[in-house]
Amino acid sequence: MAFELPKLPYSTDAFANLGVSPETFEYHYGKHHNAYVVALNGLVEKNPDLQGKSLEELIKLSYNKPELVPVFNNAGQILNHNQFWESISPTGGKIPAKLEAKIIADFGSVEAFKEQFKQAGVTQFGSGWAWLILTPEGKLKVTKTANAVTPVATGEGKVLLVYDVWEHAYYIDFRNRRPDYISNFLDKIANYEYAEANLLSA
Repeated sequence: MAFELPKLPYSTDAFANLGVSPETFEYHYGKHHNAYVVALNGLVEKNPDLQGKSLEELIKLSYNKPELVPVFNNAGQILNHNQFWESISPTGGKIPAKLEAKIIADFGSVEAFKEQFKQAGVTQFGSGWAWLILTPEGKLKVTKTANAVTPVATGEGKVLLVYDVWEHAYYIDFRNRRPDYISNFLDKIANYEYAEANLLSA
């Protein structure tokens, strides 16, 4: 069964006053994300050993395998984007109580958490992602990955929240001001309810 571009849980103009223009969605979701889906389907179609596997299975199978780099890059980017679209909300920015308590327990304060999460994205050289994960030991942790790498591949932990620091995620709206894009994410559109639901399901 072919992979598909997921339907967004909001309209593409829902963030027009929140720092993410419909034009960004047109390119980021409609062109970049869709291109990964088309490419992965083409790769799977040509390789019977890849058929019938989930995105997570393809990612684990292809991670650090030189002959499967295109498979990893496209599968990783699809999964990362799927999680990113869930990680933003037009009613975002508010941290619910259970997640807030866990953040304060593990980072010391909400401010310290936001600063650490922001620095992960600011200091990611080139393209990549910044993640809030729950480690196997049950602690919240901020981490970052390059290009298409995901915690699903590294086994670092369960993804709670993610933001994209590839330039196509912010250049239309923020030009080269990546720190401003990240602050906008953290304070206005981060879907902390999604993060809390992921935490509770773990």
